Amino acid sequence: MLPETDELSDVELLGAFESARLDNRAFRHREHVRAAFACLSKHTDFAEAACRFRRSLRRFAAVHGAPGRYHETVTWAYLALINERMRASSVASSAELLARFPELLDGSALLARHYDVDALLRSSQARDVFILPERG
Repeated sequence: MLPETDELSDVELLGAFESARLDNRAFRHREHVRAAFACLSKHTDFAEAACRFRRSLRRFAAVHGAPGRYHETVTWAYLALINERMRASSVASSAELLARFPELLDGSALLARHYDVDALLRSSQARDVFILPERG
């Protein structure tokens, strides 16, 4: 865990992410999950929150010189997984969410329940368009 993000509340992290002020090196998988939690908490309508998070993530990637890193299917799938766990429990922070659902920190294993992750990451179509899960 990087000290730059550990010191930020969920709301502060979301603000730094949305404004792209957060250092790209400090925005790893854990911070993606924390920012997603904050966005989904702030905007309780899933579609609205997902669109806002998607827009912010694409902007963040572009500002930091990596627009090609954005992946549509991974983003939407992970947002749905985070939202599902948030709504199934009463957690007040991303720290509580991650303590209760540590599998959220292992993105590949979690996505592998629904997708062939290697194929998903290689697919230019899945990068550009949300692809429905192939596994139940």
